[in-house]
Order: sequence, then structure tokens, then C-alpha cells
Amino acid sequence: MNHLKIALDWTPNANHIGFFIAKKLGYYNEKNLEVKVIDPTLDNYAVTPAKKVELGDVDMALCPLESIMSYQTKSKPFDLIAIAALFQEDLSAIVCKTNRGIQSPKDLDHTTYASYDARYEDAIVKQMIKNDGGNGMLKCVYPDKLKIWEAIENGEIESTWIFTNWEAVQAEDNNMSLKYFKLKDYGIPYSYSPVIACSQRMAADKENELKAFLSATKKGFFYALENPSKAAEILKSLVPEKDKKMNLKKTIELTCAVLGEQEHWGKMNPDGIKEFLNWLQDQKLEQHHLKSSSLFTNELL
Repeated sequence: MNHLKIALDWTPNANHIGFFIAKKLGYYNEKNLEVKVIDPTLDNYAVTPAKKVELGDVDMALCPLESIMSYQTKSKPFDLIAIAALFQEDLSAIVCKTNRGIQSPKDLDHTTYASYDARYEDAIVKQMIKNDGGNGMLKCVYPDKLKIWEAIENGEIESTWIFTNWEAVQAEDNNMSLKYFKLKDYGIPYSYSPVIACSQRMAADKENELKAFLSATKKGFFYALENPSKAAEILKSLVPEKDKKMNLKKTIELTCAVLGEQEHWGKMNPDGIKEFLNWLQDQKLEQHHLKSSSLFTNELL
């Protein structure tokens, strides 16, 4: 058996259902793979998934495409590259409770935003506010990453960045009304999140193993699309205790709605990636001479 490790970007949730099903139903084993899925609660997110790849602790990580840019341009660059996108549409949004009186992003001026401290994150949200006519005067705070949603629920902060196929379902299940702001609606051509990332060296050295891994993972996601109730039962056995009462079937359905066509699963659009990179460079958020072609490959799909 070939052994692979992948670090999740969050506690087990619907975004990860393809990996869980591929393990549970033996799709990885069919490809002669033994896959270990690493949950960030093991170290309370002390080390990010992408950092675990750089350190050699795992083979792959889930992360937003911005992490690829960040690792390729830091003081000691690391050759991180995206090898597949889980989804063909952006499932994320900036949210706040409706009882905060915030009607559009400009109303977030002088409020508190719970940040994951990603390299471009705070600047992107501030620019969204400016694009809506505000000043971008946002107070960013940095709670423990795994406590951010709890801070929203408790009213400790006004806004944060969520996945609409997970935290939004949690909110609905708890009768919590949210206001959603999608980046694309405010002039920000956001790209893929999450992507499966590994080092470029590994992409070359373990090409066959990675192709097998992606093929089995795709099979897992499309099993979930066809069997949302069974997928929800598999997910229920893996999520944290507090999430077991969620409408997990709904989270699966929302997730699988953006998988795209099965034959093209995982593929990334070069034009979309270039547009996002150009936007970051135009905003002076990314000042290196990065080429969008260096950020991803579709060759393993």
C-alpha cells in the first residue's frame, strides 16, 4: 500500500465528505492507497494545514488558493501548488447577525471582525467595505480559530468569514438569522477555496499516487451527490459532538451542488485564477511578480 496524509482545513464537515466516503467505502484501498486524514483539533490549529506540508508532516493540505500565493512568495519560498479544487463555485461569505443593523458591507465600518489571520484576508474584507462605499475601518481580532463561530453565536464580534454550506446551516438549525455578503457581489473576483495542495516536488515524484488519490476522492464526492442520506450518516459519525444534530443531509446537498460536472471535477479555470491574482496585484496586496500558471496544475486530474 502507498501511504498518504492529508491535513484538513477545519474540523470534519461537509466540505470533506469525499475523503471520508473514499476511506469508508474502500475507494482508496481499491487504488492501493492507505490515506490518513489529519484533523486540526489534534493540535488546536497550532500549525496550519499548509505549514504541515512545508514541514513534511503531511503530503497534502486543504487551504484557500491564497495560501499557495503566500507560500510561494514568503522570505523563504516553498513550492506549494494546488492540484485540485473541491468546488466550482465559491461557497463562502462574510456574515453578521441580522439584529446588528448591518444592511451592507459599508455598515461594517467601525465594527469587529473575527479573522483567521490569513495573509490577504483582512485586506480583502476591508476592500469589500470600500467597494460598497465605506472606509474600510474594520477592527480585526484574532480569536482561537476553532472558537470563531462560537464568538459570532455569542455576539462577541460582529462579523466573520464562513462557508454557507456549514455554519449557515448551523445558524438556521439554531434559529439564528444571518446577513450574507458574497465577495463577487462587491467587485472581488475571489478564487478557489479550498484546494488540495502539495509541494511541486511531490506532484512530480508521486504523480501516480496523487492521480489515484484524486480519482478515489472524486468518486467519494459523487457518491455523496447520489446518496446524500447515506453520506450524512457517514459524516455524522465523524463530526464533533455539537454538530451531530445538524441537518447534515442539507449540508451534503449544498456541498454537492457545486461539484461541477463529474468528468471535470477538480479542474481549475486559468482565467479565473489569473483574474484573482491580477486583482490582488492591482490592490497592492500582492507585490511579487507571480504568474498564475505557477499556482496550480490540472495535470493530475
